[in-house]
Amino acid sequence: MIHKIAVGGFVTATVVLAAACAPNTPAPAAPPSPVAVADPSWSPAPVVPLESQPKPALVVDAPLPDQLAKGLVVIRYQAENLRIVPVYGPNALDVSPRIGHIHVTVDDAPWHWADASGEPLIIQGLPAGPHRVWIGLADPTHMIMDSKTVDFVVPAH
Repeated sequence: MIHKIAVGGFVTATVVLAAACAPNTPAPAAPPSPVAVADPSWSPAPVVPLESQPKPALVVDAPLPDQLAKGLVVIRYQAENLRIVPVYGPNALDVSPRIGHIHVTVDDAPWHWADASGEPLIIQGLPAGPHRVWIGLADPTHMIMDSKTVDFVVPAH
């Protein structure tokens, strides 16, 4: 009886040891699930040329109210059907998907600046009172394709 327990214990230990040392073989992979079609309102990935492109558009928010109360003008904007990048000149007109930048004028000044960061506009140091910021969406040759004007009041602070 003792002999059988010892042999049984040896066999059990051998099986456990063999199982612990056996290489892990993963179960066969399940076939990949079909890829879902992206939301049709999404823009195509900007990595391949597009055969046709919709007209570019500019979307601009009002200044952020909490910042405006402190005298800091933060205006968020978004270009649709155009990527904001710092590339200029007539050869860049052939880039697809379309690229461009913005022009900004404050309070109808006779000058403007160009920005290709894609980041919100931040304007500080404006005196209290009404102000106007014009934002133009420009192609690489600085031709304006769309524009928006934002009127706001900087409160006394």
